[in-house]
Amino acid sequence: MSDDFSASPAGSGLSRPRYLLAEWQTRRLSETYADLAASERYGQATRFFLSDIYGPTDFSRRDQDGERVAAKMRSLLPQRAMRAIQNALYLNRLTQGLDAALAEMLFEQMGVAQIDADSYAEAYRRCDNYAARCEQIALVHALGCELDVVVQKSFVQLALRLAHGPAHLAGLGELQDFLERGVAAFLQMHGADYFLDTVRERETRLLDRIYAGQPDPFAAD
Repeated sequence: MSDDFSASPAGSGLSRPRYLLAEWQTRRLSETYADLAASERYGQATRFFLSDIYGPTDFSRRDQDGERVAAKMRSLLPQRAMRAIQNALYLNRLTQGLDAALAEMLFEQMGVAQIDADSYAEAYRRCDNYAARCEQIALVHALGCELDVVVQKSFVQLALRLAHGPAHLAGLGELQDFLERGVAAFLQMHGADYFLDTVRERETRLLDRIYAGQPDPFAAD
């Protein structure tokens, strides 16, 4: 895995430590899921996760808009859709907290100048949050299953199309475009079970390898 971090975080909106961490994690995920990215069925979903969920970009405005819209839509959305939104917001907060702790461990406590597989794995272990990481993986799978059902609903697709113009006029364009890309990615899969099961299995295996102290836990099997 390449460890060249000469790229500038200018324009990302992230602090340099968070940018470097997000960039490294995106590269790692790109390698772990290269087969899915190359798939006609799962490629769009893989790229969506890499760019819109884990990419080295500050998504705070989009996330804040999501929190605000969810609060206003609580009484209007079907229970299942509302539950999916609430789970997504919780997962995002959990992930942000885990990444903040990992970045602090790497760059402040360990004094890492650039991330490699060994320093990343060591920082992961030192954070000592195995249970939270397991919860994160489980939530990704559960949320994906929920969304796979919700996005198939014709009224959800219609509502999203109708909201495009008003959302942009209301300053919610970033959130709207994110939702549109996400729905399109899930629809392209025509069933997300294999994709979600693969992510859960691989991430759980990598987590266990890291905590077991295995050398090069990210090496392909």
